[in-house]
Amino acid sequence: MSVPMPPDALVSVGALAAWARAALPAGHALFLALGDCVVEVRTSRAELKDALAGYFDEFLCPPPAPGAADILITAHEAPAPDLGLALAEKAPDPGKAKVKEQWADLPDGRVVRKRLTGMVFAFGGGVNVALGPCLANPNQVINFVNNRFIERKLDAGCLLGHAAGVALGGRGLALAGFSGMGKSTLALHLMSRGTDFVSNDRVLMQENPGGGATMFGVAKHPRINPGTALANADLSDIVAPTDRERFLALPEAELWALEHKYDALIDQCFGPGRFRLQAPMDALVLLNWRRGAGPMAARLVDPARRTDLLPAFMKATGLFYRPADPARPQDPPLADYVRALSRCAVIELAGGVDFEAGAGVCLEFLNTGQTPAAQPEG
Repeated sequence: MSVPMPPDALVSVGALAAWARAALPAGHALFLALGDCVVEVRTSRAELKDALAGYFDEFLCPPPAPGAADILITAHEAPAPDLGLALAEKAPDPGKAKVKEQWADLPDGRVVRKRLTGMVFAFGGGVNVALGPCLANPNQVINFVNNRFIERKLDAGCLLGHAAGVALGGRGLALAGFSGMGKSTLALHLMSRGTDFVSNDRVLMQENPGGGATMFGVAKHPRINPGTALANADLSDIVAPTDRERFLALPEAELWALEHKYDALIDQCFGPGRFRLQAPMDALVLLNWRRGAGPMAARLVDPARRTDLLPAFMKATGLFYRPADPARPQDPPLADYVRALSRCAVIELAGGVDFEAGAGVCLEFLNTGQTPAAQPEG
């Protein structure tokens, strides 16, 4: 069942937000410290606030002065709304067939509708609203919160990277790889060997004025497959004993290809205080290995000469980002990534998949700053 929206609420994002906040008051607040940004999230239902507080537990912070939060988001529980708008359909991601999102641009922002759940998200001009069956879809509200943080960092000049991130002491590195290469698995292996977690699937890379780079993580816990969980003692309890026996009986290739996701909450798996959302980006490790390809090989590469590797790190910004500056391109060109990555080491892991050896290379760098030998030119 869907609820028709009054026509006057659909003339702008601001009008839609005003209607939602009047009809479904969001009186339950929590505050999140996401790196250098404070986010205020207000919900119309206490149960939704509690669900978000449980997920973002590591990032809860005291309220700042009234109106001092950097981002305000309101989430309103309701049946799926009938927008009555002509919505365009977002083309499926490469390799996918199902249309998941529809959208429309209004004079002051954008409306995105999730086809499967009916959730509606409106944003623009400092207004950020989630409307629909939020309690049944808290993960989509969580993603919306994180997307608002990503938008803020992109508008500040950061580049979006498709990468995990870890840090140890004063050094940090991002981990990227083509689909299925195991960047999250490698990040969690490093967590078991003492690193802090910075991000699971997205990093925002900022070039520092005095040289070097900083990465900002996203407050999203890893979603892992059974192969990742069962290969790491810190994660194995995520899998129920009956499922563990069944999964371990599968051939290795089938186990690692299994699409059955588990949330690996960092504080529950590794202890509190291990998830930080900002660190130096001293290196980018690019996974370019494959199973059965012999010994792993690690080498330092020049991003200007190995542009074939950079699409593994580059990430399109998607529907949930509209540049505040109309002159800014939606997605920066390859040259911007080459320039930014010249500020850090870029390490390729090639040959055969070997998470222990890969973790060893990463830890050697984090502990000493030493990189593998440079790749021969030509």
